[in-house]
Amino acid sequence: MSVPEMSLTTVLLRPGEADRIVAGHPWIYEGAILRLTRPANDGDVVQVKDHRQRFLGVGFYNSRSKLRVRVLSVEREPLDAAFFERRIRDALALRRKYLPDATAFRVVNAESDRLSGLIVDQYADVLVLQTSSLGMDLRKPLLVEVLQRVLAPRAIIERNDTSGRRFEGLPEQHGLLAGELSDEVTVSMNGLRYSVDLLGGHKTGLYLDQQENHARVADLIRRVPGAQVLDAFSFVGGFGLAAARTGAARVHLLDQSEEALAAARRHAEANGLADRCSFESANVFDWFKARTARGPHEQIIAPFDAIILDPPSFTRTRSAVGDALRGYKEIHLRALKLLRPGGLLATFCCSHHVDAVTFQDVILSAAFDARRVLRRVAVFTQSPDHPVLPAIPETEYLKGYAFEVVW
Repeated sequence: MSVPEMSLTTVLLRPGEADRIVAGHPWIYEGAILRLTRPANDGDVVQVKDHRQRFLGVGFYNSRSKLRVRVLSVEREPLDAAFFERRIRDALALRRKYLPDATAFRVVNAESDRLSGLIVDQYADVLVLQTSSLGMDLRKPLLVEVLQRVLAPRAIIERNDTSGRRFEGLPEQHGLLAGELSDEVTVSMNGLRYSVDLLGGHKTGLYLDQQENHARVADLIRRVPGAQVLDAFSFVGGFGLAAARTGAARVHLLDQSEEALAAARRHAEANGLADRCSFESANVFDWFKARTARGPHEQIIAPFDAIILDPPSFTRTRSAVGDALRGYKEIHLRALKLLRPGGLLATFCCSHHVDAVTFQDVILSAAFDARRVLRRVAVFTQSPDHPVLPAIPETEYLKGYAFEVVW
């Protein structure tokens, strides 16, 4: 069933602005719009046409956002419960294809699943919902209804406490949308058990986009007998505990958040790995600087066989990329000084504004200054529950490498 054309306000685009929409990108900025055929209420469904009146799609309108329209379908169809159920079932089928055994994964990843403004994470039988667009936010009751029908969760939690909502004119919100939840949720990832505080913890619980990389990095470290490992920016222990589980002799987990380290310690104890792990709360930059400072004629003793760097994004804007690159170079320079010859560096960048080539160039520049030569042994990207659509560059943000120190 299609939507009658006359029932929708039409958003006409300026000449030259239709190509990226035809190519698959869902965002229409204020400056791309020629005019509206009649006023539209914020959150309404509108149809989009090019300047020659050729139909391009339907989506949600918001005059308070720089993203005036988010296109959800290239068909003239109602954005109703049946539409969302089809899209969510399609997204779920993709996860079951590529992550068939996962108990924690992202069910819907916004633009990656053609549902701009909607994120849904699953932790065992509990769902976490984020709506970052006004159109999606106004349809929360409908989304909850659909999710209950498709996934039958015990509870649905709303974690709309991100600062980005203000760009859509939305308040921060946080709490229970459906069902009951009074304690932590236990999930399994890579053979390890994690207890997650979905109501009070960080973001939507865990960094699910690193799920496969935890296992891949641990497998590389497994090849180094008796490895001494540093997991910097460890959060709740995903990389470090996976390394300990696969045979690392010692893992030191380092993070500025005492809350995250307390969770990592609990996870280590629950998985029988506490005897291989140590935990330290510190600013990672200051920690590296203190351990790589040296006086005249002093040499730095490199104590680690493997170092993992998984920092939060150093930049949210393109204008701050220069500062971010200096930060990345600084931390890699100091990490390389603490790695033994033959040691492994696994490093990640989660900023969309720093592409993979630029990130590697920064690492190589740091290696040059540290007088190290590196051999690349692995390339990483985000887990398949965070799909990448090349037509939407913003869907590809996580990149990483593993290097061995040749000398």
